Formats: sequence, structure tokens, C-alpha cells
Amino acid sequence: MEYEAVIGLEVHVQLNTKTKAFCSCPNTFGAPANTLTCPRCQAHPGTLPIVNKEMVHKTIKAGIATNCAIQKVSRFARKHYFYPDLPSYYQITQMDEPICKEGHIDITVLNEDGSSYNKSVRINRIHMEEDAGKLVHDDTGRPLSYVDLNRAGCCLIECVSEPDISTGEEAYQYLTELKKILKYINVSDCNMEEGSLRCDANVSIRPKGSKELGVKTEVKNMNSFRNVRLAIDYEIKRQIKALNNGEKILQETRLYDAKENNTKGMRSKEGAADYRYFPDPDIPVLILKEEEIESARKELPELPQKKRDRLKKDYDLPDQDIIVLTEEPELADYYEAAVKSYPKQPKKISNWIMVEVNAYLNKKLQTIKDFKPKPEHIAEIFKLIDEGTISGKIAKEIFEDMCETGESPSAIIDKKGLKQMSDTGELESIIRKVLEDNPKSVADFKAGKEKSFGFLVGQTMKATKGQGNPKLVNEVLRKILSE
Repeated sequence: MEYEAVIGLEVHVQLNTKTKAFCSCPNTFGAPANTLTCPRCQAHPGTLPIVNKEMVHKTIKAGIATNCAIQKVSRFARKHYFYPDLPSYYQITQMDEPICKEGHIDITVLNEDGSSYNKSVRINRIHMEEDAGKLVHDDTGRPLSYVDLNRAGCCLIECVSEPDISTGEEAYQYLTELKKILKYINVSDCNMEEGSLRCDANVSIRPKGSKELGVKTEVKNMNSFRNVRLAIDYEIKRQIKALNNGEKILQETRLYDAKENNTKGMRSKEGAADYRYFPDPDIPVLILKEEEIESARKELPELPQKKRDRLKKDYDLPDQDIIVLTEEPELADYYEAAVKSYPKQPKKISNWIMVEVNAYLNKKLQTIKDFKPKPEHIAEIFKLIDEGTISGKIAKEIFEDMCETGESPSAIIDKKGLKQMSDTGELESIIRKVLEDNPKSVADFKAGKEKSFGFLVGQTMKATKGQGNPKLVNEVLRKILSE
């Protein structure tokens, strides 16, 4: 029997608010354990939650950016479960009345044969909730775990997709696009290593063409988008194999093991009834005004898909260039600022940013925000090349200095005396010396061996220490050889 997969994703995103969701404790990563807490975070009796307005505002932005309908009336609820990092034994979340409903994200998915297809993945809801604390397990082998409540109460949104995803690759593209959107609108840094973005996958299979959903498993412990793709693909194969062997699929939570590339059963999966949801009696119903929604809408920048379309139209760049340049909003802005400074070479500037700039940033573990050269400095490189002031080789040489000092190309060229040699008389003198020192190559060229010309060009460039104007070197060399 042929099966098809049905996949839905639950993505938890920590918002980059200044304070936590329901108290004034700082929302900061990396502080010493239990130093960013208060009686409210620690669930002391009698403490009351106060809704963070910034959390609401950023959630509205996320909802609009993902094509959701913003609900003017929403409500917080209590979700009950017992775990050491949840001191109140319930989580403040939203259940029946979330703030955002019925959105979608459009993705492009590549097939193995190089073709592609477009797909719209529906979003069921985006709702606000508070994060739990963190368990730190003893690393000496003792059966101990320590509770750090610094993260407890931080602002989260949960983005729940409809089960529209069919493969691990579709899940990967959906997550990639969602992350881009959230970073573009500056509601989260989406740093998976710091736990700012976490993803669980609900995976089931059914006979191809069937409308009835199969029993789903929830897959957790995936710390990268690549691992999400691998975990889903493995889980699909596992379930198909189990059904073909006459086994039943259990509704359970499974953990992904990246080392072994498999999933392992952890516990039976709870249903909504097990959490005993009910409206939080300490938080009033959240009622939004139209101007609050419009205020969030006006703050939205150009979103990733619109930016990709515009770069294609304005600069006629290949699709791969556009994908790389729009990966981070700051990188796209950097590119456009460089092209604005020197509009004649949009493709060459793109190549330089994708190769030279990105290589430097990866080597230094930096982002474009940390990059010292200004966009106009990158543009100036190509202006100087086009004017014949420097060669491509010298451009790469001065780029290293630009990265370390932040100085402009012109300043470095003047300081190091790297201007390209374009004086015909000076070049003639150098070339005649090169020909005098290489009589065999001269004879070979005159005998019709064109390869020797390339050798003589190389010797000339060596003699000029790379500062000879390549075009002029070729012209003068051929002129002298024809005498």
C-alpha cells in the first residue's frame, strides 16, 4: 500500500521584549542562574500577572506578517501540568481564543531533479504564552538536576500550522521562511542555540488519497532545521514500516537522536483534556482597538517575499543570489546600500558580498552588523576597478585591510602605494626588460606559440608587483612584440 505523510508544526518563538510576559523581570539570555526572577516568576502565593504590552504588540506584528486575522477579543488560559521547571504547575497560555487565527506562509520547494513547486502552508493560530524554566542536569554522573528560573515567564508565541506539510523538505522551507519573516519584523532573534526558536513536529501517515488522519506522534528534541527535516523523514519511514509489519502506531511523544538519526519513544502523548484548560481568572479578557492593530501594521518593513521579488525586478539577479542576499534583513540592506552607491555593477557587488564578505564573516563568526567596511566601501572597490585604478588582485588584497581597519579602499591604496600602473612609458620600459630576460618565450611567440604570450603577461605582472593595468599590459606587450 502507498502512504502519504500528514505533518503539522508547532513552533515556539521567544520574543525579544525587554521584560517578561507577566512581570518586570529582564528578558536576558546568559545571566547567572536564578538571578532574573521575582516572586511572580517563582509563583509565590498572592502574586498577580500583569500583561506585557510589548508582547501583545509584537504578536500582532507576527500575525499580520503571516497573513493572520487579528482577533480584537482574546483570552488567556491556564494549562496544567506538573514539571520541576514550572513552579506554579500551570502555564499561562491561550487556548480557545487566541490573538491570531487563519494565516498562511507561501514556500518554494526544490525537487531532487532540480525542479521546484510552490505551496501555501496554512497557519491555524498564533498565540501568546509564558515560557517555562530550564533544567540543568548534573554533569558529574549524579542523578541530580537543577532548576534555573531565569527563563520562566519569558514571552513566547506559538505558531501552529495546519497539517498541510507532506515532507521533511517542506517543513524545512516553511521554518526557513517563518524565521526570515520574524527576523525581518524584529520580534525575535530566532536563535535556536539559545532556545529562542524551538520546533515540535506532529507526524502521521495515511493511505494515499484517504481523507481520514492517522495516529500522530509528536517529535521533539530537534535543535536545527536540518534535524527537523531528518527527524520527519525518519519518522515517516518508521511509521510506514510499522504499518506494513502489522504494528499499531501509538500516540506518543518521541525524541529525535541526531547521532543515530532515529526517534525514540519518550511518553504517551497527552490530549487537551489532560491539561485541564480553563480561563485564567487573574487576567482580564484582552480587547484590542483598531488603532493598535494599525499601529503594528505600519511598523512592518518590506517582508522577505516582496524583497525577493523587488531585487529580481530591480537588479536582475539570479534566484540563488537573491536567496543568499535576503537570508538576513541586514545583509539585504547592506547590498542595496552598496549598489545605490555604485549602480553600474549590481551583479559583481552581489558576487563579492556572497563570496568575499560572507567568507570573512563566517571565518570570524560575525554577522553583517559587526562588519567594519561600509557598503559604499564595497561599491568603491568596483568603481576603482572600472576606472583602471586597481586590478582584481589588488582589490582582494586591500579587502583584507578594509575588514581589519574599516578604512576606505582609496585610503588603503594611497597608504600602501597600490595604485594600478597605467603610465604607458613606464610599462614599456618594464616590458622591454621582461622580453630581454626571456628571449626563448619571445622566440616561441613569434613562432606562433600563443601560450608564451600568457607567460610574458605573467612575468610583466610579477615585475609590476601586480600593479600593472592588465588591459594596458596586453596592448603594450603585443605592440612591442610586433615590432
